[in-house]
Amino acid sequence: MTTHFYTATSLDGFIATTEHSLEWLFAQDFDMEGPMAYPAFVDGIGALVMGASTYEWLLRSGEPWGYTQPTWVLTHRELHIPKGADIRLTQAGIVQVHEEMTAAAGGKDLWIAGGGGVAAEFAAAGLLDEVWIQYAPVMLGAGQPSSPGGSISNS
Repeated sequence: MTTHFYTATSLDGFIATTEHSLEWLFAQDFDMEGPMAYPAFVDGIGALVMGASTYEWLLRSGEPWGYTQPTWVLTHRELHIPKGADIRLTQAGIVQVHEEMTAAAGGKDLWIAGGGGVAAEFAAAGLLDEVWIQYAPVMLGAGQPSSPGGSISNS
């Protein structure tokens, strides 16, 4: 079992706009058969975690909830949960969340789906195994950094 931070970033290092939007990313042309393609990656995922900003943006996108895997959302607020979605709103610490995800994943990998701050917390706790970052040919100029503080290394 591996804990991944799998994401895309702009050339200037932003994972989302200042409004937490990912629209810039979905406007890109993806090779869905390539070596880092999303469909093959997500097939191996048993549980995922994201911050509240990523979660809220996904809900605002107007698309149906796209994950069948249990999903932890790090938040201190009550948020809407789509009907039938396995979403767990939590204020628990990263170590506890990782333990819960591991138990729920059925031997599959874990995905830190967003954002950079969440990945940095997992790395600081020694719970991040792999970082997969794909660069999109876009300059956002400002936004949510893919890695707060410039490092997600746990060494």
